[in-house]
Amino acid sequence: MLRWLRGRGASPAQVGQMQARVPPALWQQVLQAHGFFARLDAQQRQELLARTAWLLASKQINGAAGLVMTDFMRLSICAQAALPVLMLEPQLYEGWDEIIVYPAGFAIPQVMQDEDGVVHEFLEEAAGQAWDGGPVILSWDDAIQTEGAFNVVIHEFAHKLDLRAGGADGMPALGAHPELEPRRWQQVLGQSLEQFRTWLEDIEAAIPAHIDPESPTADPWYEALPLDPYAASDEAEFFAVSSEHFFAAPLPLQQALPEWYGLLRQYYRQDPA
Repeated sequence: MLRWLRGRGASPAQVGQMQARVPPALWQQVLQAHGFFARLDAQQRQELLARTAWLLASKQINGAAGLVMTDFMRLSICAQAALPVLMLEPQLYEGWDEIIVYPAGFAIPQVMQDEDGVVHEFLEEAAGQAWDGGPVILSWDDAIQTEGAFNVVIHEFAHKLDLRAGGADGMPALGAHPELEPRRWQQVLGQSLEQFRTWLEDIEAAIPAHIDPESPTADPWYEALPLDPYAASDEAEFFAVSSEHFFAAPLPLQQALPEWYGLLRQYYRQDPA
């Protein structure tokens, strides 16, 4: 309990005990539920299990809004969260202690000031959220989604890697990566984000006036993009969205932004494409 309160990770003994308690049949069920695990070889799957056990032993995983958590749900979330640190130290996820899971999307209070200085308060629907020094919050309906590039678990845990470096700016801590220069990361990140914003503007301009760009009818136009449009928000979201695409559907990202993909490959020490 004291380790949880301090946001520290589990000890090797605790991880070993947790790993031994994971039923092999349930582990196979989790691996089969998420197609991107299929590219892992036997040794990588064993490493993934070890990091999943570290998360299970290190974090409290609590249901919200009446959701009763099952072993499959906990294992699924932690396995997805473990994938980005498969070749990194799981201690990158230290400093906080809880994962909160809602049955479906949840509302986040927002405050925004418009150009006239008027402050607006409203509720924004969300599938996930990562607090600086606080919990990761997830929608289970979204966390179990198994098709396409969308992955709310990887997205929010990428934010945690970003925040670990001291701020949400799209650049995780690079101290363990002497081959990656922060200046080059910032340069390629900025150039890639601007290129993506240009592509998004071109797509939006091509959508006929009679089609609502926020409606599903406009989806065929946005499918030409290598990333979800939300990536254009800022550097932090560009890194998080890129990370979920990197693991779940890497080829469009690799082909469209090869230099940015190359940096992600170096950082995560994986090459899903």
